This record gives sequence, C-alpha cells and structure tokens, in this order.
Amino acid sequence: MIDDERAGTSPDKADDTADGGALAVALRGLAAGRVVLGAAAIAAPHALTRAYGVRPTPELGYMIQIFGARAIALGLGYLTAPPAERSRWQRLALLVDTLDTVHGVARLARGDVPRHAAVSLTALTGTYMGIGATRLARDLT
Repeated sequence: MIDDERAGTSPDKADDTADGGALAVALRGLAAGRVVLGAAAIAAPHALTRAYGVRPTPELGYMIQIFGARAIALGLGYLTAPPAERSRWQRLALLVDTLDTVHGVARLARGDVPRHAAVSLTALTGTYMGIGATRLARDLT
C-alpha cells in the first residue's frame, strides 16, 4: 500500500478502470445505503422494526438507533475517506457485515426471531458481506 501511494495509485484508484469500476460503484452504493438505512433507524426505529415484521419495544427501538449510528459512521467513513484510506473502512465494514451475517444465520438456525425478519436481514448483511469479500479478495491478489 505504501508503494502504491508513493507511485500515485491506490487500490481505490485502480477501481476506476473498466474491470474494477463496477465494484467501486457498488462499494460507494453500499456506503450510501448504510447512511440512508442508519438515518431511517435513528429517525423511525419502530417503523423500521415493523417493516421487518418485528414487534417494536422501547428497548428494541434504542438498539435499532445504536445500529443506525454504527451504520452512518461506517458509511460516512468510507464515503469521506481519502482514496488511500477507503480500504481500511471497507475492511472494517466487512468485519461488521460478516459478524452480522453469522449472527443472522445462527438466529435462523435457532428460530428464535421471526423467520421473515431473520431472512431479510441476513440477506441484506450477506449481500454487503459478499461484495466486501469480493473487494478484499481482489485487494489480496
């Protein structure tokens, strides 16, 4: 990475080429999606929980708002980072998405949350994880 920066390139600048442009656009879209979903979670936590088929409670509303703050931080961190630092933000987001997906799969297996909610949220975090893992694999090759 340091050699790339000295040479005036970085993995993110390379993404603007024909083969990496779609991945760069996807990552920016995911980051923007984090900001939007996070803002919705903070502004209307009960509406968001109902949209996923879960009965809202004050405790769950608070937890959803915590999730929203985390999502906004990850999204804005990526979107506002200089190109040379985006890889770090993307990898942090990948860690969060992987943990969220693993927990979602565990909830599906246990059946202790409404199935629709578990499937929807696990699909969401799994999609984010898959795109992030694609970027990581590209960075490592």
